[in-house]
Amino acid sequence: MFLQVIPLILSCNVETFLIFLCFTALILAADLLPPISLTAVEPGDNVTLVCNVSGVEMKYFYWHKQPLGHMVQTVAKVIRGQSTISEEFKDSRFTVIKKASQYFLTVRNVSKEDEATYFCHTGTNYSPKFSGGTFLFVNDHSNQKCVYVKQSPQRASVLLGHSVTLNCSLLSKNKETAVQCSDEHTVYWLRAGPEGFDLNIINTHRNSRTEDVKRSCVFSLSKTIQNSSDAGTYYCAVVTRGKILFGNGTQVETQPVVLALGILLACCVSVIAFLIFYIKQSSTTKEHCRGRLIHTHTHKIHTHPHIYIYIYIYIYIYIYIYIYIWTAPPSQQL
Repeated sequence: MFLQVIPLILSCNVETFLIFLCFTALILAADLLPPISLTAVEPGDNVTLVCNVSGVEMKYFYWHKQPLGHMVQTVAKVIRGQSTISEEFKDSRFTVIKKASQYFLTVRNVSKEDEATYFCHTGTNYSPKFSGGTFLFVNDHSNQKCVYVKQSPQRASVLLGHSVTLNCSLLSKNKETAVQCSDEHTVYWLRAGPEGFDLNIINTHRNSRTEDVKRSCVFSLSKTIQNSSDAGTYYCAVVTRGKILFGNGTQVETQPVVLALGILLACCVSVIAFLIFYIKQSSTTKEHCRGRLIHTHTHKIHTHPHIYIYIYIYIYIYIYIYIYIWTAPPSQQL
């Protein structure tokens, strides 16, 4: 990671460098503390954050807020079962509720000022514990006066071992003004999954970038989905003119085709095995039967299953080839 940071530090201005330090602090916090999740909301929405304190010896509990580039602020505290909201958050928008071994922080009518990392602090004086880290991202396009960021596609379904291309477009709100794709733009990609979020630093020099005459500058990320842990929601953040502009996110999912086709293959094998067993039983019945009518009837039963075996073998081979072509990584395909 630090090898990627060196050229960024040398090429950025003071504002960009300060913003970068904020993101670096989040990464280091994610290494020292439990994984930080990412929650994206729109202005005016209501959001509830959860902190699990099961199995923790607790004498106190705090909800903290840390905006990017600012000191940690205490939102609420619970001591001896009594909850208290801090003075600067004493309005009807913030409430703290405890249910069983979980504490819930609800923020109503979310605004851009609420964008920050929220985490809880509990335990004892000798055994503190930090958990429940969530970065609350408020996607407010109204504050983006000149330019805004849009991601495409909104959803992508990918086979394991295959690649997906994510696009991050920097667009101008003014139809007559074109966005300049300069090297000052730095792109961050964040993946939000159930275990937290990952942050990748991508320089515009290395990132695939195309300049569109239609007021946009497009940054692309090609990502190979190796396993299910690579799935999640990918967000791009573009640093331009000392500001961070977030995209609307792209949901990347893995296709369960392999499992479904594997079950279908197992069914074909079972049917073929049943038909072979049925033919053998029919042959035994034919040898012990007497009379022309019974012999003719048994002969029909004996010959027809062969056709079904050929059909199922053909289907089996077809499905096997289909799985190989569509699920093998591109480097291993014929």
